[in-house]
Parts: sequence; C-alpha cells; structure tokens
Amino acid sequence: MRDVQVVEVFKSASGGGNPAPIAVDAEGLTAEQMTAIARRYGHESGFAFHPEQAADNDYRFRFFVPLHEMSMCGHATIGTVWLLHKLGRLQRERLSIETLSGTVTAHVQGLESQDPFIEISQPVGTVEPLSRPELREEIIEAIGLRAEDILDLPLLNAATSRVKTLIPVRNPALLDAARPDSARIEALCELIDSTGFYLFCPRPGIERQFDSRQFPKASGYPEDAATGIAATALAFGLLQYGLIENGERSILVHQGRAMGRPSDIHVRFELDGQGQPNGCFVGGYSAFATWQQPEADHHGA
Repeated sequence: MRDVQVVEVFKSASGGGNPAPIAVDAEGLTAEQMTAIARRYGHESGFAFHPEQAADNDYRFRFFVPLHEMSMCGHATIGTVWLLHKLGRLQRERLSIETLSGTVTAHVQGLESQDPFIEISQPVGTVEPLSRPELREEIIEAIGLRAEDILDLPLLNAATSRVKTLIPVRNPALLDAARPDSARIEALCELIDSTGFYLFCPRPGIERQFDSRQFPKASGYPEDAATGIAATALAFGLLQYGLIENGERSILVHQGRAMGRPSDIHVRFELDGQGQPNGCFVGGYSAFATWQQPEADHHGA
C-alpha cells in the first residue's frame, strides 16, 4: 500500500477528532486503488497530487470514502494540509488547492508552530426548503426521534460544497438519543437531493455554539465524528433560521460526542464591503491518530 498516515482532524481539548487516512505522495494511484484504501481504513481519505494548473495552484486533492469518490471533504483537506506541514513541505501560510468542487484556499495560522490552526475556504452557502416537505415525519423517524423532539422550524437543505439536510433538535440529550436507520436515510436523501442529515441544537446558555451529528447518505459507515462541509452549510442555515446574527465572530460546532469522539469545528463568515457573507472558512486543530494501521471493522468516521 502507498504510504498512508492517519490524521485526526477537528480535535477538541477532550481529544476526539475525525480520522482521515492521508497519502501526500499519491501520484500514480488509480481511483480504484484510492477507493480500496478508504475501504480498508473505513474512513474518508485524502490524496495529494501535483496541480493540473501549476501556475495558479499549489496542490490537487482528491477524496474517497469506502464506496465512492467525493468532490470535497473538509476534514480530509485540513488533514492533508496539516500532514504536509508536519513533513516540512509547506513554504508559506496560504495555499491554493484544486478539488473537484473548485479551488479551495487554505490558511495555516502559525507556520512555525508544531500545532497550527488550519482553515479552508468555502463559497457562500445556499439554503432552501425541502422539495418534499411532506417527508418530514419519515425523516424524523429515520433518525430514531419523534416529532416533538424537533424544534418548530422547517427542515432545510443547505450547502456550500454538498447539500446537507438540517434537522433542528430541541436539546443535547435528544440529539445524543438519535439512532440512524442508514438504509432509510439513504432512500430519503435520494428523494430530497441530499448527501446526509445534519442534526443540531443550540448549546444551552452559550451564544454561537451548537452541538451536532452527521448521518451520511451512503459512505460505508453510519455517522461522522466531525464534518467540516456540513458545519459550513449549518452556518448559513443558522442565519436563515435567525439563530445567529451575521458578523465576523466565529461559530463553534461540537460534533462526535455521541460517538465518544468529541470534536470542535470553527466556522467564520467572510464578509463583503457591505458586511454580507460572500463565503466562509472552516478550521480546527489536528494530530496524528494513536492508531495507524487499518482496522477492518472500525467505522468511527
């Protein structure tokens, strides 16, 4: 197997983070080989290549889950940049990266630091009501909750790179009690053009902090410990819901607690000259995973 190192991304003070197997020397790997690596590790995986547009970009990244290629993966992007930093391959704090979903900018805050904060750009989000609002009850049943467990707000499809269905849960205890039915979730996601359900609730008494869980449509595992692209979609959904005010203050999304992998995802809006969001950045801290060998039965992504 090509040299692969596992990086835990969006780590919190309590540990956690979302493991991402990373290969920074992926030249020559085929899509089938990269899918096989992701399947063997059981996690979203990142692969770094020379850019196709070398005059404009520093790297080209590709992303795979055990079942298919992904156009974008936030935590694998951050994990790949972090690993390049740890290997001494970064010469500047700002990078331009080609992905299937477009060009991404990465910022390494503290290039000389052993523990840099790394964030990546995402475009302005889109937020829309569900095309099939009559499926609300079925969606709630598919996550193992009841109608009264959900806030009296609409379910929304939000996206920066991939569409996520936002489900506002009443409190953290109910959020932790959710139990995904992966087969039903996949079928429902097909009907509403979504790539996963993103459950969230405000953290009681703390402004701009939220707890969340991500149940993907079809990745080969039932839940993610930290999902940067979903957190950016959530940020724009929160504006639509009126649960946050516009501004430069970061939003902190806590994910993974129910899996025993508490993770912290930081999102901040990028504002235009009129003070309106024209994009955002998502970031966090990373570290080498305590395990590096693939575990066939491990699905804690």
